[in-house]
Amino acid sequence: MLCQPLFKKNISLKPYSTYGIGGEAKLFAIIHTIEEMQAALKELHERGERFLVVGRGSNLLFDDRGFNGAILCNRIAHLEWEGKSIRVGGGYSFALLGKKTALRGYKGLEFASGIPGSVGGAVYMNAGADKFETKDALTSVVFVNESGEIERFDKKELTFSYRKSSFQERKGAIVEASFFLEEDKSALLLQKMLMDKRVKSQPLKEKSCGCVFRNPEGNVAGRLIQELGLKDKAIGDAVISPIHANFIVNRGQALAKDIKALITLIQKEVKEEFGYALEVEVQMVPFEE
Repeated sequence: MLCQPLFKKNISLKPYSTYGIGGEAKLFAIIHTIEEMQAALKELHERGERFLVVGRGSNLLFDDRGFNGAILCNRIAHLEWEGKSIRVGGGYSFALLGKKTALRGYKGLEFASGIPGSVGGAVYMNAGADKFETKDALTSVVFVNESGEIERFDKKELTFSYRKSSFQERKGAIVEASFFLEEDKSALLLQKMLMDKRVKSQPLKEKSCGCVFRNPEGNVAGRLIQELGLKDKAIGDAVISPIHANFIVNRGQALAKDIKALITLIQKEVKEEFGYALEVEVQMVPFEE
């Protein structure tokens, strides 16, 4: 018998992905506290069960067959202010955090208000926009490893680069992050400007995972795809957005195989025309390892 929180069986993953795509998870649990995360990971480790920790599902593409293992949905969402520092749960909305900090007159996370992921996911991917990155204001991270043990890291102990962090080489869950912010009365204005820009340039009201490809060095993935005339190209209900070419949206009942087919098509044509090997930013989650 699995520990609290009780795992449910054969749960559809569509509601837990911003793409609205995916089959069923063999096991599924929503995690609300650090202690629950520790207990769940310890139990899964002892059972030898494959697992994946997810946040808001904004950078994931689940397989059409689902996930042959346990999905832990991180909803650890505390937020504590300590002067200019904040401690925030890994399952807290990164977009909401960006808005709240700006409203209180603190700068450093204004860019986050348009990123539809969790704090844990933002740290994991070193999410960024408009030349800002998550690592810039980050000071420390609390991590629960695959054995259920707590590990604490100062920023200087971690490595970050463009859309990458050292956590991508580890198994476990980011359960808390701390940030240091500066007081700045213009923070709210910048946050609104960045959000207005995003609303006009990205298909925020449609089902997507955000940008599909990392920008190649010295160029911009969306610009390359647009120059190939691929906007509006569709396979099934998967469509390259006419608003932003680095977004593939689900216009209805798109399947993971449709998204993957468009990705392969884009990579092939960009390589042939421009010589760039586009690297996928979205995390493909296979049914089995």
